[in-house]
Amino acid sequence: MRILLIEDESELANWLSRSLARHGGFMVDWADDAELAERRLAVEEFDAIVLDLGLPGMNGHEFLRRLRSRDDRCPVLVLTARDAMAERIGSLHEGADDFMQKPFAIEELEARLNALIRRSRGREHPRWTLGDLALDIGSQRFLFRDAPLALSPREYAALKVLMQKAGEPVTKQQILDRIIPDDTSINLEAIEVLVHRLRKKLGDTGVQIVTLRGMGYCLEPVHHDRG
Repeated sequence: MRILLIEDESELANWLSRSLARHGGFMVDWADDAELAERRLAVEEFDAIVLDLGLPGMNGHEFLRRLRSRDDRCPVLVLTARDAMAERIGSLHEGADDFMQKPFAIEELEARLNALIRRSRGREHPRWTLGDLALDIGSQRFLFRDAPLALSPREYAALKVLMQKAGEPVTKQQILDRIIPDDTSINLEAIEVLVHRLRKKLGDTGVQIVTLRGMGYCLEPVHHDRG
């Protein structure tokens, strides 16, 4: 899932980006002001927005009003250091979907983002499926016909981004960024080894990882020729 983080404090933004990627498997894009965020939203799609209200220039309140005036329904979770009921209510009226006060626990932020994205997609149960393979978001496990697949944390993170983009190409760099964004001990060549291990573990699950030359990898159902 891809998140747009709008936050002007670089240290907090870097920590949030790493933590959400590591704990929740999110792909986080960062904008340090609302004007830049608007330009990105005009040409890119995100599953949710994490918005700091105290931004320089256009503040979070104005950004929210403009976002909703364009009928952009991307879920927005507001972050603020202020403990004021009026600001919370005002933000919700302006179009925010949820609200968290700083400081906060990353685990709660992750859970709230997952809930927002589920609701925005009309899903009651956090489970994605492709053939007989399923990703249960709640338990953070892959299941084959309801039996768990034994995966290492890196294998799980790599397969998760492939599952999220099922049917679409995913580059090695996108997989690398999802595994451990700030770990320089693993390189692009290691992704090939990781994908090789995943292919073995997927075995007869009915899905496969296809190599798209010059583009990356794609997770798709196995197509059997019929005579």
